Amino acid sequence: MNRISVLLMILMTVSNLSFTPIESVNYTPSANTINWLSWDEAMQLSEQEPKMIFLDVYTDWCGWCKRMDQITYQQSYIAQYINDNFYAVRLDAECKEDLTYKGNTYSYVTKGKKGYHELAAELLKGRLSYPTVVFLDEEQNTLQSIVGFKNPEEFEKIATYFAEGHYMETPWSIYQRTYKPVLARDRN
Repeated sequence: MNRISVLLMILMTVSNLSFTPIESVNYTPSANTINWLSWDEAMQLSEQEPKMIFLDVYTDWCGWCKRMDQITYQQSYIAQYINDNFYAVRLDAECKEDLTYKGNTYSYVTKGKKGYHELAAELLKGRLSYPTVVFLDEEQNTLQSIVGFKNPEEFEKIATYFAEGHYMETPWSIYQRTYKPVLARDRN
């Protein structure tokens, strides 16, 4: 009976450890090579020297956001491509500061125990799902918002589609079917 109890305790412990949700994993962001700007910095730079804006909309509690930061954004070839082609912004969809976009001021809205930022709701067309990446053109108009975790290969395809202007001429269905990776891969 004693052996069975010990065995059951070991099995329960292993079982509990193997099913730890992503959100509860101890997460400390590492220094990545993406030149993340604040919203205001990107808007100001975009006014001075127009360039597309890449927006990573996230929340602190989002496990898939953390995973995308660790797996996708940490790849040096992805970071280099983002830095070369976009002003990159990380927007916390629950930030409390007022932000200005196209002459309008957006604020945090309390909803129940949490809330959301009106700018995130505006850019995501009311579909608050995280992570979401948003691509803005050189005039700060929304081109597309794309929901969900993207691994480096998927993200590369999406980023090149917008940065290289393929979205203006080629339907996504054709582009993704015929896409051949072009970015140099890390040699880890």
